[in-house]
Amino acid sequence: MIKFAARRFLIMIPQLFILSIIIFLIAQLMPGDALTGLLDPNLTAEMLQQQRYELGLLNPWYVQYWDWMVNIFTRGDFGRSFNFQMPVTQIIGDRLGNTIRLSLFTLVVMYAIALPLGIISGRYHDRLVDKIITAYTYIGFGMPVMVMALFLLFIFGFGLGWLPTQGSVHPGMAPSMGMAYWWSRLQHLILPGMSVALITTVATVQYLRGEIIDLEQREFIVAVRAKGANEKRVYNKHIFRNALLPIASVLGFQLAFLIGGSVLIEQVFSYPGIGTLFINSIMNRDFPVMNALILLFGTATIVGSYLSDVIMMMVDPRIEIE
Repeated sequence: MIKFAARRFLIMIPQLFILSIIIFLIAQLMPGDALTGLLDPNLTAEMLQQQRYELGLLNPWYVQYWDWMVNIFTRGDFGRSFNFQMPVTQIIGDRLGNTIRLSLFTLVVMYAIALPLGIISGRYHDRLVDKIITAYTYIGFGMPVMVMALFLLFIFGFGLGWLPTQGSVHPGMAPSMGMAYWWSRLQHLILPGMSVALITTVATVQYLRGEIIDLEQREFIVAVRAKGANEKRVYNKHIFRNALLPIASVLGFQLAFLIGGSVLIEQVFSYPGIGTLFINSIMNRDFPVMNALILLFGTATIVGSYLSDVIMMMVDPRIEIE
């Protein structure tokens, strides 16, 4: 177990290195830079070119990449935002907490919905309750997250007025207000979190249903039943436990996916996370922020894959992952 975890960790290092090069090259290939389209009558073309020289934007890409990596590893410095005129780490740090809270809330809601629905659908397959759950999953597979978000926003935000429609906390509220502040934060998580959870849960429901149906036909389950074990024991000890193993193995990857996939949902609800920051950095050609965020998303995916493999080995040591 420890040997496997250490080996997988070492494999992550070249992956992150290659990822950083790809990210930097893509940013270099994009047209323009942070000073392109800057409307300031006091700045001439020569003055703008001088600013590019001082910022190092005229250096070859490999020189800029080297400077970028040296600053990251020696000082933890991802550069300075051209748009906000603030350190990139500070800007991302101010918003990262919001995205992590939203991702964790979505993950909890997703499993709270998917596990009971998948278990019920698998155990009572081809019955009425299974057909209802399967119909829900088919609708979920065909519905984009944006459509679900707009539907919930219209019904529970604008129509009934039960939940806030934008932001991460009510204006003027501070942590010093105690429970009122955190209750406000929770209210702002419900609509964006439910929008993602109701759609992403359908794959887990269908996968769990299929695993349960498949396990019911396995020889060891037939043997357990032949020995006289009651159905409750067969399902709880043998079928459900084995069906949940693959679900547990993708936990880390799903969390990484939710963090990286927060871009569109944060835009819909004007939620101040790293998703909206990423869109703004692209629109404003704020490459230091954009590079840091893409590297963060990529790192989250690689780390999530690593955690999924480790969790799989923990829940079932008999499995050897290459």
